[in-house]
Amino acid sequence: VQLVESGGGLVQPGESLRLSCAASGFTLGDYAVGWFRQAPGKEREGVARISSPGFISYAESVKGRFTISRDNAKNTLYLQMNSLKPDDTAVYYCAYTSGRGQGTQVTVSS
Repeated sequence: VQLVESGGGLVQPGESLRLSCAASGFTLGDYAVGWFRQAPGKEREGVARISSPGFISYAESVKGRFTISRDNAKNTLYLQMNSLKPDDTAVYYCAYTSGRGQGTQVTVSS
């Protein structure tokens, strides 16, 4: 079982990034999966979640800016992040019930 995130990077405020999380060893669509983030000195924050049937929820801090999606054919989870802010700077992890990926760094700075 493995989750591998990619797509992080350094962007300026207002720009966009799309994170990907490739799953192997299990079927993403059979589980609730999501993204959380961890910034230095801050508590871990759940960012977005999609249930097995496809119900979606977001943290208030990212509503209207972030979009979570899942491609069952590719067994991959995505997080489209628009209008990024410096407060979005963190390591982003994808996770499900039994594990998480290694994380990808997102830095928003001018």
